[in-house]
Amino acid sequence: MSKFITEEMMPALQGVIPAVIGTCSADGIPNVTYISQVYYVNEQQVALSRQFFNKTVRNIAENPVVQVVLTCPVTYFIYKLLLQFRESQNSGPVFDEMALQLEVIAGVQGKHGTFHLVAADIYDILDINRIDPVA
Repeated sequence: MSKFITEEMMPALQGVIPAVIGTCSADGIPNVTYISQVYYVNEQQVALSRQFFNKTVRNIAENPVVQVVLTCPVTYFIYKLLLQFRESQNSGPVFDEMALQLEVIAGVQGKHGTFHLVAADIYDILDINRIDPVA
C-alpha cells in the first residue's frame, strides 16, 4: 500500500487501457463508469476528466471518496486508487493540458471536436494498492 504515484505506475496513467471510476451516493447506491483520463498532477494528486458523468458528479457531491482502477499496459499490474475530491478546475495549466490530451484522444478515434472537457477534477490520493497479474 502507498499514498504516492511512482514511476512504475506512470504507463497506467497514459490511457492506453481505459480507467474505471466507482462512486457511491449518500444512500449507498453505487455507480461505475469508464473515464477518459487520469492525469498525473503530482505524486499525491491526480486529476480526472469530467465530461458527461451526471450520476458520477452527483455521487461525488454527496460522497467525495471514490475508487479508480488503472491497468498498466506494460506490466498488467492493476492499481486501485482510493481518492478524495479536492476541487474542480475549468481553467489553468492542468485543465489546458487535459483538454489538449482529450482532443488528441478524440482525433485518434476519428471523433475530432466531439469530446468536451467540462472540468479537471483534482483528487488527493488516500491509498494505492497494486494487484499483480495472475501468472
